[in-house]
Amino acid sequence: MPRPPSPSIPEKEFLFNSLKESLRLDGRQSLEMRDPVFTFGPDLGWVECALGKTRVLAQLDGKMVKPTPERPLEGIITINSEISPMASSDYEPGRPSDEEVTMTRMLDKVLRRSDAIDKESLCILAGQRVWHLRLTIHCLADAGNLLDCACLAGIVAFRHYRRPEVEVVGEEVIIHHPSERAPVPLSMHHTPFCFTFAYFPDPNTPPILDPSHLEQRLSAGLISIALNAQKELCVIQKAGGVPLSQEQVLGAIDIAVGKAVELDRIVTQRLEEDWKGRKVEIR
Repeated sequence: MPRPPSPSIPEKEFLFNSLKESLRLDGRQSLEMRDPVFTFGPDLGWVECALGKTRVLAQLDGKMVKPTPERPLEGIITINSEISPMASSDYEPGRPSDEEVTMTRMLDKVLRRSDAIDKESLCILAGQRVWHLRLTIHCLADAGNLLDCACLAGIVAFRHYRRPEVEVVGEEVIIHHPSERAPVPLSMHHTPFCFTFAYFPDPNTPPILDPSHLEQRLSAGLISIALNAQKELCVIQKAGGVPLSQEQVLGAIDIAVGKAVELDRIVTQRLEEDWKGRKVEIR
């Protein structure tokens, strides 16, 4: 399917003139995020996250495997992501777009390489048995800022997941059913969140947080900042575009810190609400 034509000149002019006056088409302020909405599935580790009309489904499952020879005391975490053509007409089947490649790499940095999960806690028998956690990200609808939504869905899936209780007797590994023993939460060092800012060619236009699809397409550059509520910086990624000064980058980080604290509170509250509604005892 051919890509849709670029936005018309009147659309561009209207958007740019609105942003100069700190007005956005959906009524948000320049540095205001869309409210996240979480839907939890029947299985632990199944989470759908929505930012406005942008929707991402994250599924986490685990199984016991033999560890890699170079890391015999650590579990394994793999992340797979896909952007279906149904998410937007911008994506073509069978060929990953630049956005998909960029998102996959960023997800790996934020969720796996930042050591959010304690990999050593996933070891059952040193050199013989460890947990292999596989996170699958399905992008259902792209209405802008797919990366932040995918990162949020992924980290919430990790916090929502519970692995079965395991008992080691000699060389035998016994996996207990949830009805016998309560499943165990993952040991996590921190909870990173990703925040994307869009910049525009006109210096009089302020940067915006959580860009919509049209804002993202018409921006001159994006910067994505991943950090946690403890103000620990994990990843900064700038996808080309206009050069940014040190003050601009530090200003974006300060804004992201405040948003991370707020987002962590929202996520914790929603997880507690979901756990209270479940019949299975979760400790």
